[in-house]
Amino acid sequence: MNHGMTSPKTGHTDDLAKVLERFSEVATTTVKEDAEATDREARWPERGIQELLTAGLAGLVVPQRYGGLGHGLLALARACETVGQECASTAICFGMHCVGSSVIAARATPHQTATYLRPISEGRHLTTLALSEPGTGAHFYYPHTRLSTAGDDDLIIDGEKTFVTNGTHADSYVVSVMREDERELAQFSCVIVDKNLDGMSWGSQWQGFGMRGNDSRGLKLDSVRISRDNLLGSEGDQIWYVFNVVAPYFLMAMSGVYLGVASTALALARDHLLNREHSHTNTRLGDSTVLQNCYAVLWSKLESTRRLVFDAASRFDQGDPDAVISVLASKAEVADVATETVNNVMTLMGGLAYRDGSQVQRLLRDVRAAHVMAPTTELLRTWVGRMLLGKPPLGS
Repeated sequence: MNHGMTSPKTGHTDDLAKVLERFSEVATTTVKEDAEATDREARWPERGIQELLTAGLAGLVVPQRYGGLGHGLLALARACETVGQECASTAICFGMHCVGSSVIAARATPHQTATYLRPISEGRHLTTLALSEPGTGAHFYYPHTRLSTAGDDDLIIDGEKTFVTNGTHADSYVVSVMREDERELAQFSCVIVDKNLDGMSWGSQWQGFGMRGNDSRGLKLDSVRISRDNLLGSEGDQIWYVFNVVAPYFLMAMSGVYLGVASTALALARDHLLNREHSHTNTRLGDSTVLQNCYAVLWSKLESTRRLVFDAASRFDQGDPDAVISVLASKAEVADVATETVNNVMTLMGGLAYRDGSQVQRLLRDVRAAHVMAPTTELLRTWVGRMLLGKPPLGS
């Protein structure tokens, strides 16, 4: 079934294995060193993000013709998994930068290439998404933020965004907007808003249950003026962006992050089973056939879900028009399996994992966001069901 959704074409110069080695080098040093403090202090992971940018990784999904590495969904998922194994906050912050980069690159003009994509590829610019709003919740594709015209060259934006990852630390924001006189869902647009413009004001610092370092804040835009050159594509293009760029890249970034969190939990469980002894029997927990079975089930579910994610990403990168269904389904499956994995690891490891400040506790708090970060699990499965039945994903 062809649903008319296509993959952006990418050509890459750097071998993916080598790129992932660079991600691993940063993840297992700086990101790992800062992970506990990032969570405890709800601190944006500045050192880790900066090292990822300066390591030449900021342009991961920016096409080669714009100076980037030219990779697609598979690289994004695997990179976010690699970083997410050490710190979910750092992984989601970098992932949202990549999603914003992909949206800018999808139909970039020469001005947008020079102003945003080249600096991104050179590690000098951090971007992110600003789509969600207080009144629309998970329906991030239906903005109330208004766009109006100021002469021939400028646009004016008025509205409010919520949960803007990277908050005050980003250099630019991909913002969804609607014309004042438009009411049709298909007629909204995307624009790039630079940081620190007149009329921009930020809400309080993020203090969440998990993902505590992502600096996810509310953003108010009061008559913010931008150049018409910052319009992405044509007005009314946003539905195209949602299903061809925003959703695929966003969902693969999140899927990778939560695969990484669950993988770390499973590794901690393995170490616990291999090393924890019962003094009265002189046996290790891993000698128990019941626990061996439990661990095998957790591993199998997580590994099969990882394969679903990687297959969906690879097919999308290759231009398979039906791959988007698997991309949508992947994040929903990851949310279920990753949450179940970390929860069961806490049970398997008992009181050591349950105590305040344990790494498993942090993993459990971080992974719980998998279901509620839009598009939510329920919304994704509704889209998948509609598409499998030959219906447009957005509809009643």
